[in-house]
Amino acid sequence: MALKVLSPTAILGYGFPEESFMNGIKMSPDVISVDAGSSDPGPYYLGVGKAFTDRTGVKRDLRYMLKEGVKRKIPVIIGTAGGSGAKPHLKWCEEIIREIAREEKLSFKMGIIPSDVEKKEVISALKKGKIKSLQYVPHLTEKTIEESLNIVAQIGYEPIIKALEKKCDVVLCGRAYDPAVFSALPIMKGYSPGLATHMGKILECAAIAATPGSGADAVLGTIYEDRFVLETLSNKRKFTKESTAAHSLYEKSDPYFLHGPGGILNLTGTSFKEIPPNKVEVRGSKFERGEKYFVKLEAARKVGYRTVSIAGVRDPILIKSINKTIEEVQKRVEDILKNENIKGKALFHLYGVNGVMGADEPVKNTTSHEICVVIEAVSDTQEKANTICSITRSTLLHYGYPGRISTAGNLAFPFSPSDIKAGEVFEFSIYHLMEIEDPAMFETRVVNI
Repeated sequence: MALKVLSPTAILGYGFPEESFMNGIKMSPDVISVDAGSSDPGPYYLGVGKAFTDRTGVKRDLRYMLKEGVKRKIPVIIGTAGGSGAKPHLKWCEEIIREIAREEKLSFKMGIIPSDVEKKEVISALKKGKIKSLQYVPHLTEKTIEESLNIVAQIGYEPIIKALEKKCDVVLCGRAYDPAVFSALPIMKGYSPGLATHMGKILECAAIAATPGSGADAVLGTIYEDRFVLETLSNKRKFTKESTAAHSLYEKSDPYFLHGPGGILNLTGTSFKEIPPNKVEVRGSKFERGEKYFVKLEAARKVGYRTVSIAGVRDPILIKSINKTIEEVQKRVEDILKNENIKGKALFHLYGVNGVMGADEPVKNTTSHEICVVIEAVSDTQEKANTICSITRSTLLHYGYPGRISTAGNLAFPFSPSDIKAGEVFEFSIYHLMEIEDPAMFETRVVNI
């Protein structure tokens, strides 16, 4: 016996070719699963309660999945709704699903699994010693918890299984461990948790693990008693041993072990075998259950407001001395603003110098003939951030650096207005593990659509 899992796209809203998706549907999958979010876009979306994916894109993808899933009695499972999986994101995605159901005249039972955790519950766990800090993450305090917005837990597969046991046709999850929406049905049906979790780890990113990789294309995973097989659904791509093994290392600090809710995925005995023309067979992955069950908590807190200005520099004299010039500009700005009661900071991101890696950039001598300067100003109000950005931008624009020949501006602005009000700024405030007694504690709300 085998069980088939269709993964349409790396993140709901990224899109997929209709042909690839329908090729997967023709293979009669047992479940259509999709990861709808990530913490990769940063803390803003979790903090402000907005989706980082486009509504039209999400609705387009969901329309295909719901129409085919409901019509063919194939469960549809969506993880980390709205990109970050908190209550407002869940509501946003639920409204889209209801809208599609009205337009397409679809009727189904939907299970909704919020993963929000109340502050008082986190504080209680902290006092009981049930909170652990991840590596390089500061210890959690009650003050930080109180300042945090939209605290969510990465749920495992257990709450999803409970929803499936309630005969839900569609399961909409809050923040979820990425592989969980793909592994839930196989584990429910008795397949190896190790194989199911490893398969989910790859399927969560759809065709990114194929070659050439794409986050916007569908793939199929088929799990058996002792192995799973991945196959592409477009003749433009294929899975190889290298691409599959490489993606098994994706977003991991250790090549062999991946920590998740309830335990560790162990890949020390995993093997990969190509099945031409486009498949890979995987064996030997195991799941080791922990003595305690931990879920990862995520939350963000507001730290101020941001204004940015983007400009180009092509003067080789300025490029050669850009770091020293920036230091002098920052000091000049501090002198200008010191009596104005404006606190904040102006940061420079120098693309073509070290804009990506900052101080860790190994190439110390800039060879670019042009660079992009991004001025980022942050303060406790938007008006103050605007002021800091404006003064910094105008100071650099006409700053007289050594060897300067032109008396015109030093910066070329691609946009007018040059200063862009970016709004609220958030930082991740909780990125910790919380011990829980019942992995299925996140209750399913069942609604009939």
